[in-house]
Amino acid sequence: MTDPHEPSSSLAYLSAGELMDQFVNGSLRSLALLDVLLERIDAIDDVHSPVALNAIAAQDEHARTIAAERDEQRANGIVLGPLHGLPVVIKDNIEAIGLPGAAGSTALLGRPTRDAPLVARLRAAGAVIVGSTNLSQWANIRSARSTSGWSATGGLVANPWALDRSAGGSSSGSGAAVAAGLAPLAVGTETDGSIVCPASVNGVVGLKPTVGVVPATHVVPISASQDSPGPMGRTVADVARLFAVLSGTSPQDLARSRVAVAANWRTGHPATDERFDEVVAALAATGVYVTSREVPEPGPEQQQDELDVLLGELVDDLSAYLADRPGDGVRSLAEVVDYEDRYRTREQPYFGHDLFLMALATGGRAGVAYAAARARNLAWAREVCLGPALKDVDVLLAPAYGPAWKSDLVVGGHPGPASVATTPAAIAGWPIASVPIGLIHGLPIGAAIIARPHEEWQILELAARLEAVVDLGFERIRPSFSGPTRG
Repeated sequence: MTDPHEPSSSLAYLSAGELMDQFVNGSLRSLALLDVLLERIDAIDDVHSPVALNAIAAQDEHARTIAAERDEQRANGIVLGPLHGLPVVIKDNIEAIGLPGAAGSTALLGRPTRDAPLVARLRAAGAVIVGSTNLSQWANIRSARSTSGWSATGGLVANPWALDRSAGGSSSGSGAAVAAGLAPLAVGTETDGSIVCPASVNGVVGLKPTVGVVPATHVVPISASQDSPGPMGRTVADVARLFAVLSGTSPQDLARSRVAVAANWRTGHPATDERFDEVVAALAATGVYVTSREVPEPGPEQQQDELDVLLGELVDDLSAYLADRPGDGVRSLAEVVDYEDRYRTREQPYFGHDLFLMALATGGRAGVAYAAARARNLAWAREVCLGPALKDVDVLLAPAYGPAWKSDLVVGGHPGPASVATTPAAIAGWPIASVPIGLIHGLPIGAAIIARPHEEWQILELAARLEAVVDLGFERIRPSFSGPTRG
C-alpha cells in the first residue's frame, strides 16, 4: 500500500489556492493532480486496503477526460472560472450525471441522475468532479440508533486521524476525504450539524450557508426549512472560493467582526472547552471586539418541536423527490420502508428505520403537530435565542464538537461531546461554520461561528482571523491514519 505520508503524496495536502497557483504558473496540470488523487483513493480508501477509509462512494469515470479538457483549455488561454481544473467531491445525496446519488441506500442504485443546479455551477466554474462521498444513510434521519458514517452502499466511514473513531455525520465522507488528502474541496449538506460535525472531528473547515443560498434542487431531501448544501475544505480561503461558486455571490470587504461568545454553550469535554477559551483569549488579544453572554439552550420542548418539524417535512419532501426522480424504483417514503423491510439483512443489519416509521405517522405538514411545532420552533430560535445573542455584534462563537468518539455499529453511534451550537442555527435556517482550533490527544476539535441570514462572508471573515490566531498550519498537518485508540 502507498504510505499516506510519503513525499509523492504531498500534492494531496496542498490547499486549493496553492494548487491553483501551480496551475497558473504551469508547474502542475489538472490531469497530473487528478491521477495522484485517484491513485491515493485506490490505495487508502478501498475497503480492502489497510486504511479503508470508505470515504468515497463512487468515482466519475469521465473525470480524467474532463481534467485533460481543463488542461487544454488553460493552455489555450481559456479559464472557465475560479475552480478551473480543481478536483471536487460531492456528497452522495447530491445528484450528478455519472454518479449514483443514492443517499447511501441500495433502493436508489441504478436510478438515473441529473446534474443538480449546484453541480452545474461547479462544472461552469471549471471544477473536475472526482466522485461522490459516502454518508450516513439518508443523511442520518433513519434511526435514533444510527451510527454516523454508515450506509448500506458504502459501509462505515473511518476518521483519518484515528480509524476506529467516527468521521461524524452525515457528511462523513466529505469531511474524511478532505482531511485525508483525497480531494482539496468537497460539498456536504446539513440539516442540523451534518457539515459542522464532520468538519470539526476531521479537522477541516466547513460552512453551512443560509437555507436557500445554495440551491437544494435534485438533492435527496430531509427538510425544506433546514436543508442546506455547503462547502468543505482544508482552509478558510478554500471554503470561501467554493462558497462563492456554490452561492453565486462575491467576497465582501467587511469590517472586523464583533464577536459574542456563548458562555454557557460548552461541550462538557474539559480539554476542548479549555482550548476554546485559550483561542478566544488569543483572538481578543489581536484587538477583535469580544464580549461574553449567556445564550438560551434548546430544551426538551425545542428538541421535540424540531423533530416533529423534520419528520413532518421528511414524509412530504422525500416522497415528492422520489416521485420526481427519473427511473423505476421507490416513489415514496412508505415504499422505502417496504423496500428496507424486504432487504432487511442488507439495509438494516445494525439499526432499523424507527424515524421513518414515526415520520409516516405524522401525516406530514398537514398533520396535527406540524404547524404549531414549526411556529414555536422558529420563534424560539430567532426571537428568543439567536436574535438577542447577536444584538450589537456580528457573529456568535462557541466550541463545536470535542474529539471524535469511537464508532460502534453494535450499540449505536453515541455522538461525543458537543455544544448546542448547530441546533438554533439549524432551526432558524441561519449560517454556521466550523473552524479547526487544535488537537486534543491527536484528534481535531473545532469552533462554531453563527451569523444572521445571508452573512456568510461575515462568518468567513472571523473564520480567517481564527485560523490566523490558531496558526496550526492545519493545511500542513497530516492525519495519523492510526489504528485503534485508547479511551
